[in-house]
Amino acid sequence: MKYKSIYLLACAFMIIAFASCKKDLLKVNTNPTGVSPSNYDPNFTLSEVQMMYTGSTDYASEVWQTEWGNIGGYIQHTASVNTSFYSGDKYLFSPVNVGQYFFEAYQQQVEPVVDLLHLTANNPKLNNVHQMARIMRALVFQRLTDMYGDVPYFQAGLGYYDRIYTPVYDKQQDIYTDMLKEVSQAVDSLDVNGDIATGDLYYYTTTTNAASQVAQWKKFGNSLILRLAMRLTKVDPATAQSWVTKVANSCMQSNADDAIVQHNLSANTASENRDAWVILTQDSTDLNLCSTFVNMLRNDKDPRLNVFSYIFRTDDTTAAAQNGLPPGFIVGNGKTTLFDITTDSTYNKSLGMEGYSRPSPYVLNVGAPSMIISYAQTELLLADASVRWGIGGDASVHYVNGITAGVTEAAALYGAPAPTAAQINYLTNIGPTAYGNDPSSNTLNQINTQYWITCFMDEYEAWANWRRTSTVTSVLGVKGSPSLTPTDYTGNITNGTIPRRLTYPSSEALSNGANLAVAVAREKGGKDVQTNRVWWDTQ
Repeated sequence: MKYKSIYLLACAFMIIAFASCKKDLLKVNTNPTGVSPSNYDPNFTLSEVQMMYTGSTDYASEVWQTEWGNIGGYIQHTASVNTSFYSGDKYLFSPVNVGQYFFEAYQQQVEPVVDLLHLTANNPKLNNVHQMARIMRALVFQRLTDMYGDVPYFQAGLGYYDRIYTPVYDKQQDIYTDMLKEVSQAVDSLDVNGDIATGDLYYYTTTTNAASQVAQWKKFGNSLILRLAMRLTKVDPATAQSWVTKVANSCMQSNADDAIVQHNLSANTASENRDAWVILTQDSTDLNLCSTFVNMLRNDKDPRLNVFSYIFRTDDTTAAAQNGLPPGFIVGNGKTTLFDITTDSTYNKSLGMEGYSRPSPYVLNVGAPSMIISYAQTELLLADASVRWGIGGDASVHYVNGITAGVTEAAALYGAPAPTAAQINYLTNIGPTAYGNDPSSNTLNQINTQYWITCFMDEYEAWANWRRTSTVTSVLGVKGSPSLTPTDYTGNITNGTIPRRLTYPSSEALSNGANLAVAVAREKGGKDVQTNRVWWDTQ
Protein backbone atom coordinates (compact mmCIF):
# COMPACT_ATOMS: atom_id res chain seq x y z
CA MET A 1 0.00 0.00 0.00
CA LYS A 2 2.89 2.35 0.78
CA TYR A 3 4.36 1.93 -2.67
CA LYS A 4 0.95 2.45 -4.29
CA SER A 5 0.50 5.76 -2.42
CA ILE A 6 3.94 6.95 -3.47
CA TYR A 7 3.12 5.98 -7.09
CA LEU A 8 -0.17 7.90 -7.05
CA LEU A 9 1.50 10.96 -5.53
CA ALA A 10 4.19 10.88 -8.20
CA CYS A 11 1.55 10.65 -10.89
CA ALA A 12 -0.23 13.65 -9.43
CA PHE A 13 2.94 15.74 -9.55
CA MET A 14 3.54 14.62 -13.14
CA ILE A 15 0.04 15.67 -14.18
CA ILE A 16 0.46 19.09 -12.54
CA ALA A 17 3.87 19.56 -14.14
CA PHE A 18 2.56 18.47 -17.56
CA ALA A 19 -0.38 20.86 -17.31
CA SER A 20 1.97 23.71 -16.53
CA CYS A 21 4.26 22.79 -19.43
CA LYS A 22 1.26 22.41 -21.75
CA LYS A 23 0.23 26.02 -21.06
CA ASP A 24 3.70 27.21 -21.98
CA LEU A 25 3.78 24.98 -25.06
CA LEU A 26 0.43 26.34 -26.23
CA LYS A 27 1.80 29.86 -25.97
CA VAL A 28 4.89 28.94 -27.93
CA ASN A 29 3.15 26.78 -30.57
CA THR A 30 0.08 28.93 -31.24
CA ASN A 31 0.27 30.81 -34.53
CA PRO A 32 -1.06 34.32 -33.84
CA THR A 33 -2.01 34.68 -37.53
CA GLY A 34 -3.41 31.16 -37.96
CA VAL A 35 -7.06 30.23 -38.54
CA SER A 36 -9.04 28.76 -35.66
CA PRO A 37 -12.73 28.54 -34.71
CA SER A 38 -12.30 31.76 -32.76
CA ASN A 39 -11.06 33.85 -35.70
CA TYR A 40 -12.42 32.07 -38.77
CA ASP A 41 -14.70 34.22 -40.91
CA PRO A 42 -17.83 32.22 -41.89
CA ASN A 43 -18.21 34.44 -44.95
CA PHE A 44 -15.73 32.14 -46.65
CA THR A 45 -18.10 29.24 -46.07
CA LEU A 46 -21.02 31.23 -47.49
CA SER A 47 -19.00 31.73 -50.68
CA GLU A 48 -18.19 28.02 -50.73
CA VAL A 49 -21.82 26.95 -50.47
CA GLN A 50 -22.93 29.34 -53.20
CA MET A 51 -20.15 28.26 -55.54
CA MET A 52 -20.60 24.52 -54.89
CA TYR A 53 -24.31 24.83 -55.67
CA THR A 54 -23.26 25.57 -59.26
CA GLY A 55 -21.04 22.47 -59.39
CA SER A 56 -18.57 20.60 -57.23
CA THR A 57 -14.79 20.84 -57.19
CA ASP A 58 -14.67 17.12 -58.05
CA TYR A 59 -14.32 18.02 -61.72
CA ALA A 60 -18.01 18.99 -61.54
CA SER A 61 -18.77 15.33 -62.14
CA GLU A 62 -22.41 15.64 -61.11
CA VAL A 63 -22.94 18.50 -63.57
CA TRP A 64 -21.63 16.43 -66.45
CA GLN A 65 -23.12 13.10 -65.44
CA THR A 66 -26.42 13.93 -63.74
CA GLU A 67 -27.48 17.28 -65.21
CA TRP A 68 -26.26 16.90 -68.78
CA GLY A 69 -25.82 13.13 -68.97
CA ASN A 70 -29.42 12.54 -67.95
CA ILE A 71 -31.72 15.41 -67.01
CA GLY A 72 -31.13 17.67 -70.01
CA GLY A 73 -32.15 14.73 -72.18
CA TYR A 74 -35.21 13.90 -70.09
CA ILE A 75 -36.53 17.42 -70.56
CA GLN A 76 -35.57 17.55 -74.25
CA HIS A 77 -33.35 20.57 -74.05
CA THR A 78 -30.56 18.33 -75.31
CA ALA A 79 -30.11 15.05 -77.17
CA SER A 80 -27.17 12.87 -78.12
CA VAL A 81 -26.23 9.83 -80.17
CA ASN A 82 -23.77 8.87 -77.41
CA THR A 83 -25.35 6.18 -75.23
CA SER A 84 -22.43 6.05 -72.78
CA PHE A 85 -22.34 9.62 -71.44
CA TYR A 86 -25.45 11.48 -72.63
CA SER A 87 -28.13 8.77 -72.43
CA GLY A 88 -30.92 10.87 -70.92
CA ASP A 89 -32.95 11.24 -74.13
CA LYS A 90 -33.17 7.43 -74.31
CA TYR A 91 -33.94 6.75 -70.61
CA LEU A 92 -31.14 4.21 -70.34
CA PHE A 93 -30.04 3.27 -66.84
CA SER A 94 -26.75 4.75 -65.72
CA PRO A 95 -26.30 4.18 -61.97
CA VAL A 96 -23.26 6.46 -61.81
CA ASN A 97 -25.02 9.31 -63.61
CA VAL A 98 -28.20 9.29 -61.56
CA GLY A 99 -26.44 8.83 -58.24
CA GLN A 100 -23.59 11.28 -58.73
CA TYR A 101 -25.54 14.39 -57.75
CA PHE A 102 -26.63 12.83 -54.46
CA PHE A 103 -23.05 11.81 -53.67
CA GLU A 104 -21.49 15.18 -54.47
CA ALA A 105 -24.24 17.38 -53.00
CA TYR A 106 -24.05 15.88 -49.51
CA GLN A 107 -20.28 16.31 -49.41
CA GLN A 108 -19.88 19.68 -51.09
CA GLN A 109 -23.16 21.49 -50.44
CA VAL A 110 -24.88 20.01 -47.40
CA GLU A 111 -21.80 19.70 -45.19
CA PRO A 112 -20.61 23.29 -45.66
CA VAL A 113 -24.08 24.80 -45.31
CA VAL A 114 -24.59 22.91 -42.04
CA ASP A 115 -21.16 24.13 -40.93
CA LEU A 116 -22.23 27.67 -41.80
CA LEU A 117 -25.36 27.36 -39.69
CA HIS A 118 -23.34 26.16 -36.68
CA LEU A 119 -20.57 28.74 -37.12
CA THR A 120 -23.07 31.62 -37.11
CA ALA A 121 -25.67 30.36 -34.64
CA ASN A 122 -26.39 32.59 -31.61
CA ASN A 123 -23.96 35.23 -32.82
CA PRO A 124 -25.67 38.64 -33.17
CA LYS A 125 -22.67 39.94 -35.11
CA LEU A 126 -23.35 37.32 -37.81
CA ASN A 127 -27.15 37.33 -37.76
CA ASN A 128 -27.58 38.15 -41.43
CA VAL A 129 -25.07 35.52 -42.55
CA HIS A 130 -26.94 33.01 -40.39
CA GLN A 131 -30.28 33.87 -42.00
CA MET A 132 -28.67 33.59 -45.44
CA ALA A 133 -27.40 30.15 -44.41
CA ARG A 134 -30.96 29.09 -43.59
CA ILE A 135 -32.13 30.23 -47.01
CA MET A 136 -29.19 28.54 -48.74
CA ARG A 137 -29.92 25.28 -46.91
CA ALA A 138 -33.45 25.26 -48.32
CA LEU A 139 -32.13 26.05 -51.79
CA VAL A 140 -29.71 23.11 -51.58
CA PHE A 141 -32.27 20.66 -50.25
CA GLN A 142 -35.08 21.60 -52.59
CA ARG A 143 -33.03 20.43 -55.56
CA LEU A 144 -31.98 17.26 -53.75
CA THR A 145 -35.44 16.22 -52.65
CA ASP A 146 -37.01 17.22 -55.97
CA MET A 147 -34.70 14.78 -57.75
CA TYR A 148 -34.72 11.83 -55.33
CA GLY A 149 -37.80 12.21 -53.13
CA ASP A 150 -37.21 11.22 -49.50
CA VAL A 151 -33.65 12.15 -48.48
CA PRO A 152 -31.69 12.72 -45.26
CA TYR A 153 -32.59 16.25 -44.14
CA PHE A 154 -32.98 16.93 -40.43
CA GLN A 155 -29.95 14.82 -39.45
CA ALA A 156 -27.89 15.48 -42.58
CA GLY A 157 -24.41 16.95 -42.14
CA LEU A 158 -24.36 16.36 -38.37
CA GLY A 159 -21.62 13.73 -38.26
CA TYR A 160 -19.10 16.13 -36.73
CA TYR A 161 -21.53 17.94 -34.45
CA ASP A 162 -23.83 15.17 -33.20
CA ARG A 163 -21.95 12.02 -34.29
CA ILE A 164 -24.81 11.09 -36.61
CA TYR A 165 -23.13 9.12 -39.38
CA THR A 166 -26.19 7.30 -40.72
CA PRO A 167 -28.96 9.92 -40.97
CA VAL A 168 -32.56 8.87 -41.48
CA TYR A 169 -34.34 9.59 -44.75
CA ASP A 170 -37.06 12.14 -44.09
CA LYS A 171 -40.34 12.25 -45.95
CA GLN A 172 -40.48 14.88 -48.67
CA GLN A 173 -43.67 16.35 -47.22
CA ASP A 174 -41.89 16.99 -43.92
CA ILE A 175 -38.89 18.46 -45.73
CA TYR A 176 -41.05 20.90 -47.69
CA THR A 177 -42.96 21.94 -44.58
CA ASP A 178 -39.71 22.75 -42.81
CA MET A 179 -38.10 24.50 -45.79
CA LEU A 180 -41.04 26.87 -46.15
CA LYS A 181 -40.94 27.61 -42.42
CA GLU A 182 -37.16 28.12 -42.37
CA VAL A 183 -37.00 30.46 -45.36
CA SER A 184 -39.95 32.50 -44.13
CA GLN A 185 -38.43 32.93 -40.67
CA ALA A 186 -35.03 33.73 -42.15
CA VAL A 187 -36.46 36.44 -44.40
CA ASP A 188 -38.28 38.00 -41.44
CA SER A 189 -35.09 37.86 -39.32
CA LEU A 190 -32.78 39.65 -41.77
CA ASP A 191 -31.73 42.96 -40.19
CA VAL A 192 -31.05 46.13 -42.20
CA ASN A 193 -28.95 47.36 -39.27
CA GLY A 194 -26.99 44.13 -39.00
CA ASP A 195 -23.85 42.63 -40.50
CA ILE A 196 -22.82 42.80 -44.16
CA ALA A 197 -22.14 39.39 -45.70
CA THR A 198 -18.89 40.02 -47.54
CA GLY A 199 -18.81 36.42 -48.78
CA ASP A 200 -22.11 36.75 -50.62
CA LEU A 201 -21.50 35.91 -54.28
CA TYR A 202 -25.05 36.83 -55.27
CA TYR A 203 -25.37 40.44 -54.19
CA TYR A 204 -22.26 41.75 -52.42
CA THR A 205 -20.15 44.43 -54.07
CA THR A 206 -17.63 46.88 -52.62
CA THR A 207 -20.40 49.47 -52.39
CA THR A 208 -22.92 47.18 -50.66
CA ASN A 209 -24.42 48.23 -47.36
CA ALA A 210 -26.48 46.10 -45.00
CA ALA A 211 -29.77 47.70 -46.00
CA SER A 212 -29.33 47.11 -49.73
CA GLN A 213 -28.06 43.56 -49.26
CA VAL A 214 -30.88 42.65 -46.90
CA ALA A 215 -33.43 44.09 -49.35
CA GLN A 216 -32.03 41.84 -52.10
CA TRP A 217 -32.00 38.77 -49.89
CA LYS A 218 -35.57 39.36 -48.79
CA LYS A 219 -36.67 39.39 -52.43
CA PHE A 220 -34.52 36.35 -53.15
CA GLY A 221 -35.91 34.47 -50.15
CA ASN A 222 -39.51 35.32 -51.02
CA SER A 223 -38.92 34.23 -54.62
CA LEU A 224 -37.60 30.92 -53.27
CA ILE A 225 -40.74 30.59 -51.13
CA LEU A 226 -42.78 31.16 -54.29
CA ARG A 227 -40.86 28.37 -56.05
CA LEU A 228 -41.27 26.03 -53.07
CA ALA A 229 -44.98 26.79 -52.78
CA MET A 230 -45.74 26.39 -56.48
CA ARG A 231 -44.19 22.92 -56.37
CA LEU A 232 -47.22 21.89 -54.28
CA THR A 233 -49.91 22.87 -56.79
CA LYS A 234 -50.90 19.25 -57.46
CA VAL A 235 -50.51 17.69 -54.04
CA ASP A 236 -51.62 20.54 -51.74
CA PRO A 237 -53.03 23.51 -53.66
CA ALA A 238 -54.45 25.14 -50.53
CA THR A 239 -51.03 25.34 -48.87
CA ALA A 240 -49.48 26.49 -52.12
CA GLN A 241 -52.03 29.28 -52.49
CA SER A 242 -51.57 30.37 -48.87
CA TRP A 243 -47.81 30.79 -49.21
CA VAL A 244 -48.01 32.47 -52.62
CA THR A 245 -50.52 34.96 -51.24
CA LYS A 246 -48.05 35.82 -48.48
CA VAL A 247 -45.07 36.56 -50.77
CA ALA A 248 -46.61 37.54 -54.12
CA ASN A 249 -45.91 41.24 -53.70
CA SER A 250 -42.45 40.84 -52.13
CA CYS A 251 -40.54 38.90 -54.76
CA MET A 252 -37.98 40.02 -57.35
CA GLN A 253 -38.94 43.18 -59.20
CA SER A 254 -36.48 43.32 -62.11
CA ASN A 255 -33.49 41.58 -63.67
CA ALA A 256 -31.32 43.55 -61.24
CA ASP A 257 -32.66 41.25 -58.51
CA ASP A 258 -31.48 38.04 -60.24
CA ALA A 259 -29.40 35.77 -58.00
CA ILE A 260 -26.31 35.04 -60.09
CA VAL A 261 -22.87 33.57 -59.52
CA GLN A 262 -20.52 35.41 -61.86
CA HIS A 263 -17.70 33.08 -62.84
CA ASN A 264 -14.25 34.13 -63.97
CA LEU A 265 -11.89 33.29 -66.79
CA SER A 266 -8.86 32.01 -64.93
CA ALA A 267 -6.44 29.18 -64.50
CA ASN A 268 -8.34 28.25 -61.33
CA THR A 269 -11.15 25.93 -62.41
CA ALA A 270 -12.82 26.37 -59.01
CA SER A 271 -14.00 29.82 -60.11
CA GLU A 272 -15.04 28.90 -63.65
CA ASN A 273 -18.51 28.06 -64.94
CA ARG A 274 -18.98 24.39 -64.11
CA ASP A 275 -21.32 23.57 -67.00
CA ALA A 276 -18.94 24.98 -69.57
CA TRP A 277 -15.78 23.66 -67.97
CA VAL A 278 -16.93 20.07 -67.60
CA ILE A 279 -18.64 19.77 -71.00
CA LEU A 280 -15.80 21.41 -72.91
CA THR A 281 -13.11 19.36 -71.17
CA GLN A 282 -14.94 16.03 -71.13
CA ASP A 283 -17.02 15.64 -74.27
CA SER A 284 -18.67 18.57 -76.03
CA THR A 285 -18.90 17.05 -79.50
CA ASP A 286 -21.64 14.57 -78.58
CA LEU A 287 -23.97 17.00 -76.81
CA ASN A 288 -26.53 18.56 -79.15
CA LEU A 289 -29.59 20.72 -78.66
CA CYS A 290 -32.79 18.74 -78.99
CA SER A 291 -35.10 19.31 -81.96
CA THR A 292 -38.01 19.89 -79.53
CA PHE A 293 -36.21 22.89 -78.04
CA VAL A 294 -34.77 24.28 -81.26
CA ASN A 295 -38.00 23.95 -83.24
CA MET A 296 -40.08 25.65 -80.57
CA LEU A 297 -37.73 28.62 -80.38
CA ARG A 298 -37.51 28.92 -84.14
CA ASN A 299 -41.26 28.58 -84.70
CA ASP A 300 -41.89 31.36 -82.17
CA LYS A 301 -39.15 33.55 -83.67
CA ASP A 302 -37.61 33.61 -80.22
CA PRO A 303 -34.35 35.64 -80.27
CA ARG A 304 -32.91 33.37 -77.59
CA LEU A 305 -32.28 30.74 -80.25
CA ASN A 306 -29.39 32.87 -81.54
CA VAL A 307 -27.99 32.99 -78.01
CA PHE A 308 -28.37 29.32 -77.07
CA SER A 309 -27.61 27.52 -80.33
CA TYR A 310 -25.05 27.32 -83.13
CA ILE A 311 -23.79 25.00 -85.87
CA PHE A 312 -20.23 24.07 -84.98
CA ARG A 313 -18.93 23.34 -88.48
CA THR A 314 -20.03 26.68 -89.91
CA ASP A 315 -20.00 28.68 -86.65
CA ASP A 316 -23.50 29.83 -87.58
CA THR A 317 -25.90 31.18 -84.93
CA THR A 318 -28.67 32.32 -87.30
CA ALA A 319 -32.10 30.87 -86.61
CA ALA A 320 -32.55 29.49 -90.14
CA ALA A 321 -29.38 27.40 -89.88
CA GLN A 322 -30.23 25.68 -86.60
CA ASN A 323 -31.04 21.99 -86.74
CA GLY A 324 -31.96 20.27 -83.49
CA LEU A 325 -31.16 16.60 -83.00
CA PRO A 326 -34.30 14.45 -82.58
CA PRO A 327 -34.23 12.52 -79.27
CA GLY A 328 -33.71 8.78 -79.12
CA PHE A 329 -31.23 8.18 -81.95
CA ILE A 330 -27.78 6.70 -82.44
CA VAL A 331 -25.47 6.64 -85.45
CA GLY A 332 -26.00 3.38 -87.35
CA ASN A 333 -25.11 2.12 -90.77
CA GLY A 334 -28.15 3.50 -92.49
CA LYS A 335 -29.74 0.10 -92.89
CA THR A 336 -30.14 -2.00 -89.80
CA THR A 337 -31.52 0.02 -86.92
CA LEU A 338 -34.84 1.73 -86.29
CA PHE A 339 -33.02 4.41 -84.28
CA ASP A 340 -30.35 5.28 -86.86
CA ILE A 341 -30.07 9.07 -87.21
CA THR A 342 -28.46 8.74 -90.64
CA THR A 343 -31.82 7.58 -91.99
CA ASP A 344 -33.71 10.54 -90.53
CA SER A 345 -34.80 13.46 -92.70
CA THR A 346 -32.95 15.92 -90.44
CA TYR A 347 -29.56 14.34 -91.15
CA ASN A 348 -27.25 16.39 -93.38
CA LYS A 349 -25.03 13.91 -95.21
CA SER A 350 -22.40 16.48 -96.08
CA LEU A 351 -22.05 17.78 -92.52
CA GLY A 352 -22.86 14.59 -90.65
CA MET A 353 -23.34 15.04 -86.90
CA GLU A 354 -21.69 18.46 -87.16
CA GLY A 355 -24.82 19.59 -88.98
CA TYR A 356 -26.81 19.52 -85.72
CA SER A 357 -27.02 22.42 -83.31
CA ARG A 358 -24.91 22.50 -80.19
CA PRO A 359 -24.99 24.76 -77.12
CA SER A 360 -23.36 27.95 -78.31
CA PRO A 361 -20.07 29.50 -77.13
CA TYR A 362 -22.21 32.16 -75.48
CA VAL A 363 -23.57 29.69 -72.93
CA LEU A 364 -20.70 27.17 -72.92
CA ASN A 365 -18.20 29.72 -71.73
CA VAL A 366 -16.14 29.30 -68.57
CA GLY A 367 -16.67 32.98 -67.80
CA ALA A 368 -20.45 32.81 -68.20
CA PRO A 369 -22.59 33.32 -65.07
CA SER A 370 -24.73 30.68 -63.36
CA MET A 371 -28.35 31.66 -62.76
CA ILE A 372 -29.72 30.59 -59.38
CA ILE A 373 -33.20 32.19 -59.38
CA SER A 374 -34.27 34.84 -61.85
CA TYR A 375 -36.84 37.58 -62.05
CA ALA A 376 -38.08 36.04 -65.30
CA GLN A 377 -38.77 32.70 -63.61
CA THR A 378 -40.45 34.47 -60.71
CA GLU A 379 -42.78 36.45 -62.97
CA LEU A 380 -43.84 33.31 -64.85
CA LEU A 381 -44.62 31.50 -61.60
CA LEU A 382 -46.69 34.49 -60.51
CA ALA A 383 -48.54 34.35 -63.85
CA ASP A 384 -49.29 30.68 -63.16
CA ALA A 385 -50.54 31.52 -59.66
CA SER A 386 -52.72 34.33 -60.97
CA VAL A 387 -54.38 32.04 -63.50
CA ARG A 388 -55.02 29.35 -60.88
CA TRP A 389 -56.22 31.48 -57.99
CA GLY A 390 -56.57 35.07 -59.14
CA ILE A 391 -53.90 36.29 -56.74
CA GLY A 392 -50.73 38.31 -57.15
CA GLY A 393 -51.91 40.66 -59.89
CA ASP A 394 -52.78 40.38 -63.57
CA ALA A 395 -51.53 37.16 -65.20
CA SER A 396 -51.00 38.87 -68.54
CA VAL A 397 -48.70 41.48 -66.97
CA HIS A 398 -46.64 38.82 -65.21
CA TYR A 399 -46.47 36.76 -68.41
CA VAL A 400 -45.22 39.66 -70.53
CA ASN A 401 -42.78 40.68 -67.79
CA GLY A 402 -41.46 37.13 -67.61
CA ILE A 403 -40.87 36.79 -71.32
CA THR A 404 -39.35 40.24 -71.67
CA ALA A 405 -37.02 39.66 -68.74
CA GLY A 406 -36.04 36.21 -69.97
CA VAL A 407 -35.19 37.39 -73.47
CA THR A 408 -33.27 40.46 -72.38
CA GLU A 409 -31.35 38.72 -69.58
CA ALA A 410 -30.28 35.85 -71.86
CA ALA A 411 -28.49 38.27 -74.16
CA ALA A 412 -27.11 40.42 -71.36
CA LEU A 413 -25.80 37.54 -69.25
CA TYR A 414 -24.01 35.77 -72.06
CA GLY A 415 -22.74 38.79 -73.98
CA ALA A 416 -24.92 38.17 -77.03
CA PRO A 417 -26.57 40.84 -79.23
CA ALA A 418 -29.54 42.42 -77.50
CA PRO A 419 -33.01 41.57 -78.82
CA THR A 420 -34.91 44.27 -80.67
CA ALA A 421 -38.15 45.73 -79.39
CA ALA A 422 -39.92 44.20 -82.39
CA GLN A 423 -38.65 40.73 -81.47
CA ILE A 424 -39.81 41.08 -77.89
CA ASN A 425 -43.21 42.47 -78.91
CA TYR A 426 -43.77 39.64 -81.38
CA LEU A 427 -42.95 37.02 -78.78
CA THR A 428 -45.21 38.50 -76.11
CA ASN A 429 -48.08 38.88 -78.57
CA ILE A 430 -48.23 35.18 -79.45
CA GLY A 431 -48.75 34.16 -75.83
CA PRO A 432 -51.91 32.99 -74.08
CA THR A 433 -55.13 34.03 -75.75
CA ALA A 434 -57.06 33.91 -72.47
CA TYR A 435 -55.41 35.32 -69.38
CA GLY A 436 -58.37 34.96 -67.07
CA ASN A 437 -58.64 32.67 -64.06
CA ASP A 438 -59.24 29.62 -66.22
CA PRO A 439 -56.80 26.76 -65.54
CA SER A 440 -58.78 24.57 -67.94
CA SER A 441 -57.55 26.64 -70.89
CA ASN A 442 -54.20 26.28 -72.61
CA THR A 443 -52.92 29.30 -70.70
CA LEU A 444 -51.02 27.38 -68.03
CA ASN A 445 -49.27 25.32 -70.67
CA GLN A 446 -48.10 28.44 -72.50
CA ILE A 447 -46.88 30.07 -69.30
CA ASN A 448 -44.94 27.03 -68.16
CA THR A 449 -43.56 26.35 -71.62
CA GLN A 450 -41.94 29.77 -71.33
CA TYR A 451 -40.64 28.73 -67.92
CA TRP A 452 -39.07 25.64 -69.55
CA ILE A 453 -37.30 27.88 -72.03
CA THR A 454 -36.17 30.33 -69.36
CA CYS A 455 -34.67 27.47 -67.32
CA PHE A 456 -32.27 26.41 -70.07
CA MET A 457 -28.86 25.77 -68.43
CA ASP A 458 -30.66 24.87 -65.17
CA GLU A 459 -31.92 21.45 -66.22
CA TYR A 460 -32.77 20.44 -62.66
CA GLU A 461 -35.36 23.20 -62.35
CA ALA A 462 -36.73 22.69 -65.86
CA TRP A 463 -37.34 19.01 -65.09
CA ALA A 464 -38.93 19.71 -61.72
CA ASN A 465 -41.37 22.26 -63.12
CA TRP A 466 -42.26 19.98 -66.04
CA ARG A 467 -43.18 17.23 -63.58
CA ARG A 468 -45.18 19.73 -61.50
CA THR A 469 -47.30 20.63 -64.51
CA SER A 470 -47.69 17.08 -65.79
CA THR A 471 -50.99 15.27 -65.25
CA VAL A 472 -52.54 12.05 -66.50
CA THR A 473 -55.74 13.58 -67.83
CA SER A 474 -54.53 16.92 -69.02
CA VAL A 475 -56.26 19.64 -70.97
CA LEU A 476 -55.89 19.71 -74.76
CA GLY A 477 -53.74 16.59 -74.64
CA VAL A 478 -50.97 18.46 -72.86
CA LYS A 479 -48.96 16.23 -70.51
CA GLY A 480 -46.58 18.58 -68.85
CA SER A 481 -45.55 21.99 -70.02
CA PRO A 482 -44.37 21.86 -72.69
CA SER A 483 -46.00 18.74 -74.10
CA LEU A 484 -43.10 16.35 -74.71
CA THR A 485 -43.32 13.19 -76.80
CA PRO A 486 -41.30 10.47 -75.02
CA THR A 487 -38.89 8.19 -76.84
CA ASP A 488 -38.97 4.40 -76.65
CA TYR A 489 -35.39 3.41 -77.32
CA THR A 490 -34.56 -0.29 -77.00
CA GLY A 491 -33.44 -1.18 -73.48
CA ASN A 492 -34.90 1.88 -71.75
CA ILE A 493 -35.89 1.41 -68.11
CA THR A 494 -39.13 3.41 -68.01
CA ASN A 495 -41.28 1.65 -70.61
CA GLY A 496 -40.90 4.64 -72.89
CA THR A 497 -41.96 7.29 -70.37
CA ILE A 498 -40.03 10.32 -69.16
CA PRO A 499 -38.40 9.57 -65.77
CA ARG A 500 -40.10 11.03 -62.70
CA ARG A 501 -37.23 10.79 -60.20
CA LEU A 502 -33.64 9.62 -59.84
CA THR A 503 -32.65 6.46 -58.02
CA TYR A 504 -30.36 6.57 -55.00
CA PRO A 505 -26.62 5.94 -55.44
CA SER A 506 -25.50 2.35 -54.89
CA SER A 507 -23.01 3.53 -52.25
CA GLU A 508 -25.88 4.32 -49.90
CA ALA A 509 -26.68 0.62 -49.53
CA LEU A 510 -23.23 0.16 -48.00
CA SER A 511 -22.92 3.34 -45.94
CA ASN A 512 -26.52 3.86 -44.78
CA GLY A 513 -28.32 0.68 -45.78
CA ALA A 514 -30.85 0.40 -42.96
CA ASN A 515 -32.19 3.92 -43.40
CA LEU A 516 -32.13 3.60 -47.19
CA ALA A 517 -34.24 0.44 -46.91
CA VAL A 518 -36.89 2.33 -44.94
CA ALA A 519 -37.03 5.04 -47.61
CA VAL A 520 -37.26 2.54 -50.46
CA ALA A 521 -40.04 0.67 -48.63
CA ARG A 522 -42.09 3.88 -48.74
CA GLU A 523 -41.73 4.02 -52.53
CA LYS A 524 -44.53 2.68 -54.72
CA GLY A 525 -44.15 -1.09 -54.86
CA GLY A 526 -41.23 -0.82 -52.46
CA LYS A 527 -38.92 -0.23 -55.41
CA ASP A 528 -36.23 2.36 -56.05
CA VAL A 529 -37.11 3.05 -59.69
CA GLN A 530 -37.24 6.09 -61.94
CA THR A 531 -40.90 5.65 -62.85
CA ASN A 532 -42.01 6.31 -59.28
CA ARG A 533 -43.10 9.83 -58.40
CA VAL A 534 -41.93 12.07 -55.60
CA TRP A 535 -44.54 13.20 -53.07
CA TRP A 536 -45.56 16.46 -54.77
CA ASP A 537 -45.70 14.85 -58.24
CA THR A 538 -49.14 13.28 -57.83
CA GLN A 539 -51.11 12.01 -60.80
